[in-house]
Amino acid sequence: MSDYIVSARKYRPTTFESVVGQKALTETLRNAIRQGHLAHAYLFCGPRGVGKTTCARIFAKTINCLHPTDSHDACNECESCVAFNEQRSFNIHELDAASNNSVEDIRTLIQEVRIPPQVGKYSVYIIDEVHMLSQGAFNALLKTLEEPPSYAVFILATTEKHKVLPTILSRCQVYDFQRITVMDMVHHLEYVAKTEGISAEQEALRVVAEKADGGMRDALSIFDQLVAFCGNTITYAQAIEVLNVLDTDYYFRLTDDALNHNVSDALLLLNEVLQRGFDAGHFVIGMMQHLRNVLVSKDPQTLPLLETSQAVQQHYADQAQRCEAQWLFRALDILNNLDINYRTAKNKRLTIELALVKLCAPSSPSSTNLEEVATPMRKGETQVVRQSNGVAIDHHEPAVSTPSPSSSSSTSSSTSTSSSTSIPPSLPSLKPKPSTSASTSTSTSTSSSTSSSQNSPFTPDQLSSAWVGLRKDFPKEERLQMMLTDYQPQITGDNMLTLTLTNSWQKDEFARFGKQIMDKIRHELHNDLIKLQVVVEEYTAKQEAYTSAEKYKLLVEQNALLTDMRNALNLQLE
Repeated sequence: MSDYIVSARKYRPTTFESVVGQKALTETLRNAIRQGHLAHAYLFCGPRGVGKTTCARIFAKTINCLHPTDSHDACNECESCVAFNEQRSFNIHELDAASNNSVEDIRTLIQEVRIPPQVGKYSVYIIDEVHMLSQGAFNALLKTLEEPPSYAVFILATTEKHKVLPTILSRCQVYDFQRITVMDMVHHLEYVAKTEGISAEQEALRVVAEKADGGMRDALSIFDQLVAFCGNTITYAQAIEVLNVLDTDYYFRLTDDALNHNVSDALLLLNEVLQRGFDAGHFVIGMMQHLRNVLVSKDPQTLPLLETSQAVQQHYADQAQRCEAQWLFRALDILNNLDINYRTAKNKRLTIELALVKLCAPSSPSSTNLEEVATPMRKGETQVVRQSNGVAIDHHEPAVSTPSPSSSSSTSSSTSTSSSTSIPPSLPSLKPKPSTSASTSTSTSTSSSTSSSQNSPFTPDQLSSAWVGLRKDFPKEERLQMMLTDYQPQITGDNMLTLTLTNSWQKDEFARFGKQIMDKIRHELHNDLIKLQVVVEEYTAKQEAYTSAEKYKLLVEQNALLTDMRNALNLQLE
């Protein structure tokens, strides 16, 4: 049998100094040993692979050392340390609560607590995965955990602190282990690789650390997997291939395509990613993380927040200089909506492709409407521009005409007034009063032409889409949102809509926001002449027949001959 030992066991820390990523916690334990302030029960909690059981073993070994060093670490030479290193110590007892979670197992443990240590000062009981104990087992442990013998020390370890009973928590000193950072993992993996004589690129080790998700044990296991595939030389390309990780170069390329408004290359890049077998949902999440990193890189002070190498940080910084902050906010908003809608979408690929088209659309940074950025303005129509303060402004292009010299000033004044309107008109424009002057006639003609440009026809589907879209404009009005969902207006004439409600309360509620709703509907449908008529039709409950008399009365209403038959046969109602 081979003498090979996996890295997670071979490089398991044996001193507090060698524990990775838990400096504050290990210093606290060392100070407690140095000062002789030892508690009778500890609870180590945190994610997997961060050193809970390892620290428990180091702590147990150190407090039983017969000749501790000046730094209060175990000497590894006394009888207690040698017995611990050879795994034959009778002072340290480990119990796996995942498989020994019954009341009888805890009773056996309590019987062992009565036996004092033969070598050393303390009998240490390490209970791993303590949250797996049954309710009865927890109750059986309570008394002993609260008042153990002076030589007994309990160390409980768990990944799910919320499942431990509050009565257990109150009897323990609680130590929360944190996830190990990416850079701490990379430094430790570099040490392991150097010790094993393996040449590894730092970017490859960074991929391993990110894949491990904060757990050193997972990182070392993945490292062994890479060594088995790559041999003594580990490259970044081999790492992403073995671990099935999407290269960050894809995200940089997609961002460049979006900045250059290159829709075709963006769609082809998505197709390449899918053909390589990567999950589309993970691609979306990775792109969101990439844009977040680009946004962070815009400020040199926040650049260190990126847990990457200097070369990758510089790559992010270079791309950040080409991206405006407003564009990044808009792109993140598009991808965030995509992430929300992706899970419920029937055609997931089409959903992503539409988001990429929006991302690549040549638009103002604050605009996220695909139709607004893709449809050019034609003469005589209204172009909607969303300013950074959120106010919509209508810019009317004047109708083509050749005014007479006497009416030029009037026409110019009318056009200037129309183009400087800061809020879309909420009511149809009134017809001007008749006048005999030529200037008034010219002004009326210009006004009519401008008004006609705001009288665009619309279909029932466009009306329904605009009506449903109103819900996002009133996020805090739950009652109004319910009404907008349950009731929709119908087209009952030229520019006339009819909304049918079931009671007057709904009418009053709708009247509170009527002006805002009409402004938005006219704006969305590009028609300022739309009018809305609200009709209330009281709901009348259908009459139900329960008693014999009510049933008979209902039948007579349907067939009057039943009365003659009843009289002829002298029938009585029950």
